[in-house]
Parts: sequence; structure tokens; C-alpha cells
Amino acid sequence: MTLTATPAPGKTLLNPDDHTLIMIDFQSQMAFATHSIDAVALRTNAALVANAAKVFGVPAILTTVAEKSFSGPMFSEVTDPFPGQALIDRTTMNSWEDAAVIAEVNRLGKRRIVLAGLWTSVCIVGPAISAIEQGFEVYVITDACGDVSTEAHERAVARMVQAGTIPMTSVQYLLELQRDWARGETYDATTGVAKHYAGAYGLGITYAKTMFGAQEGQTV
Repeated sequence: MTLTATPAPGKTLLNPDDHTLIMIDFQSQMAFATHSIDAVALRTNAALVANAAKVFGVPAILTTVAEKSFSGPMFSEVTDPFPGQALIDRTTMNSWEDAAVIAEVNRLGKRRIVLAGLWTSVCIVGPAISAIEQGFEVYVITDACGDVSTEAHERAVARMVQAGTIPMTSVQYLLELQRDWARGETYDATTGVAKHYAGAYGLGITYAKTMFGAQEGQTV
């Protein structure tokens, strides 16, 4: 049998309009005990994800746990891209058991859920497995998650993958939403987010544009 290739994206690739982003418990108290990822890297990756969602108009749910009584405010890097958006505060460790979160998931009506937050083994595993069992497709941005140890984070990711979760990274999330540099309407915003938050890749973009006036959409 001869296969015929077509210039079309795979069905499991994310589009801006097919998923809800849920950013969970990016809070001071949770970050203090996070050791699987450097705090600066965690904040940078969370900012990249939040700003990517803002650029592409991805609906986002921002949720905290015991914000006033214990865990503290959500990172400003996460909230700033969504000015005026209310945070959903919970008592449940598993966001999927919170009625207000689920009401917002249902209101937005997306069949795919993308998760990022703290801690991976508790507050990400819980909604990931719960959503999968209810028929949703779940993606986890693993470098925008963290846990009390590398072991805890890695075992949590493995458990979610075994359950059917698709892992990805923060830069991958941004570039998967753009996917084609000829998409001029989001080109500048995408490269702008990358320059600010994508580390060495962002430095490369700055260098190329400054030194050569380069643009990714150009062909030789």
C-alpha cells in the first residue's frame, strides 16, 4: 500500500480555538517547596504560557487554593496577561472536584484541556486523570509545572502519560499555536513572547533581527 502525504497538520496538534488552558496554584506557598525546577525558570515558563494564551485568544481559567488563608497570591507573571480576570479560589486539591472550575470548563465548552501549575503530583495529576476519565483530551506543559522533588515531578508525569495525557513544553506550546511563520497576524506577538521568555531561543531571535533584519517567514 502506497501512502500519499498531504500538507495538513496532525489531529493531535493544538489550535488556539480547540482547548482551554487551566493554570493552577502558581502561588508563593506552593513555590517555596518546589525543588524540581528553579523558581526563576518556573516563573519564566509560566509567563510564556500565559502570554502565549493571551496572544492567541485561548480561553484560560486561573485558579488558586486557599489564597487568602495559606497559599498567597498567584504569580503576577500569570495574572498580568489577563487583566481583570477573576481567580477561582478552591479548597480542593483537585481542581476537577471544584464546582466553580467545572462550571467554567463547561461554559467554555472545549474538548481539550491544557494544564500547568503546582504541584505536578497533586494539583496537576488530579485534574488530568479526572478529565481523561470523563472523555476530555488532556495536555500538560511539564516545564511550567513543579513539585517538591524531581522524583515527585517525574513520577507524576509518567503516571499522567500512562493515563493518556500528552506532555509538552512551554516553548512547544507557543510555537504549536503559531505553527506557520506566514501567519502575519500573530507573527510579531509570537516572536515578542519568545524574545522575552524563551531564553537562548529568544536571544537568537533578537540577534538575527538586530544584525540582519531576519524574519522567520522569509525564504531563501
